[in-house]
Amino acid sequence: MLEKMSPNQRLLLATAVSVVFFVIYGMVFPPPKPIQKENNKTETEQVAKSEKVEEQKAPTVPSSERETIQKEDSIVFVDFGNATLTIDKFGRISSKTLLDEKYRNDKGIQAQLINPTSPKPLEIRFEDSKLNKEAFTTPYSASVEKLDISKGSGKVILTQKLSDVTVTKEITFYPKGNYTCKVSLSNPKKFFISNGMRPDVSPYGFVVQGAMVKANDELTIIEDGDAIGTSLFKNVKFLSSFDRYYTTLFYNIDPDATIVIEADANENPMVFVEGFEKLEFSGYIGPKDHKTLSSLNPELVDVIEYGVITIIAKPLFTLLNWLHQQLGNWGWAIVVFTILVRLVLYPLTYRGMVSMQKLKELAPELKEIQRKYKNNPQQLQAKMMEFYQKNRVNPMGGCLPLLLQIPIFFAIYRVLLNAVELQGEGWILWIDDLAKMDPYFILPILMGISMYWQQHITPNNFTDPLQEKIFKFLPLIFTFFFITFPAGLTLYWFVNNMLSIGQQYLVNYKFQKMKEAQS
Repeated sequence: MLEKMSPNQRLLLATAVSVVFFVIYGMVFPPPKPIQKENNKTETEQVAKSEKVEEQKAPTVPSSERETIQKEDSIVFVDFGNATLTIDKFGRISSKTLLDEKYRNDKGIQAQLINPTSPKPLEIRFEDSKLNKEAFTTPYSASVEKLDISKGSGKVILTQKLSDVTVTKEITFYPKGNYTCKVSLSNPKKFFISNGMRPDVSPYGFVVQGAMVKANDELTIIEDGDAIGTSLFKNVKFLSSFDRYYTTLFYNIDPDATIVIEADANENPMVFVEGFEKLEFSGYIGPKDHKTLSSLNPELVDVIEYGVITIIAKPLFTLLNWLHQQLGNWGWAIVVFTILVRLVLYPLTYRGMVSMQKLKELAPELKEIQRKYKNNPQQLQAKMMEFYQKNRVNPMGGCLPLLLQIPIFFAIYRVLLNAVELQGEGWILWIDDLAKMDPYFILPILMGISMYWQQHITPNNFTDPLQEKIFKFLPLIFTFFFITFPAGLTLYWFVNNMLSIGQQYLVNYKFQKMKEAQS
């Protein structure tokens, strides 16, 4: 079927496939989910590969008590210099506010990373329902009321005295936003400590958000709205509740500890670590900044989620990050990055463009063959293949290079969409935040114009007027999509279009010279 299509029909097909990749990716390639069964009677593949564990379920807290808890004042204030954190009287991290200017939203409000909906980080639930109820009505005491972490680490000891057990949390905070936590009980009791719900700061479509667990060197992602029942994990390297740019996570967890993920009322994932008498781990609440996560633990960079295209996206980000270090500006880094990618792909794209030019020149003869044998499909196919072989033309030559580039373009899309490093970073003139849409729509319009220009100089021989009209509307459709895309992503696409235009002019010029030499 593809052999019978004209080069521009194949180009239209390739473009349509790329739109599917960009717009419907979440439906076509959903992230991996744990194997689950009905009625909360499940074990994940990760548990099956290690040792078998009994099903756990963190006890719930009545909504009436939650409303009371949420109104309680904080007992500890932690100042990081560039962020603040509070701990409420029930021993939970109740707020984490980022103070840098780039984390201020359009309404002037600084990014608040703790979801007001419980559970919150370091919240403890007991298996014993009576003890659990008491824990949510008995306040903690703190060894200090304020910590200044701007110049070094600081420690606070929280103590909660219940009827038959005393809970102690020893928390040490560090300037990078990470902390260590040691939980100890005076008497062994089964409890579950929460990682908190995901931050809800980055409103944007086409991104994954929910919970992630790395167990047995495999990543499992459960998106918001997709959590079912209870899932268990052992040998966990880290667990994360995340949105587009931010995360709250636990790491350095005892491999024997059981991690429990269960669904809340909205089928969003809630993550807990099971403990008995003692439990130690590290935590972090903040941006998914590659440099910071890597410095805490190299495995934590997996928190930056690129989906099925990760194997291509990671090295592309490494290159982009290196260019930023050399140039000092993320916008120019994207421009140079686009040029380098085009240079690498040049042989592939050049062959595709030349093949399309050849097919355009041979189109009249090909149409004559199609007209002559239109009533004999088998003979038509044989004659067309004979025609291609005689003229040394590959009918897929113009389509395959485009299709092969799609995974690379999509990887770049994922990198630029998820790079928190672009937040608050400007380029030139009116572009003062590459992570936000162009406020004046200039880049999307330029991108649409460049796409139309590229179409205008690209060989075409559409035989179907409807297909030609649809193809001509693609620049308008892409402009509409890119209006709300981050400026960094639109900048990449615009520069890529301009480079394609230059390459197409070069191919057209060489092809014309070759024709003149042959005549």
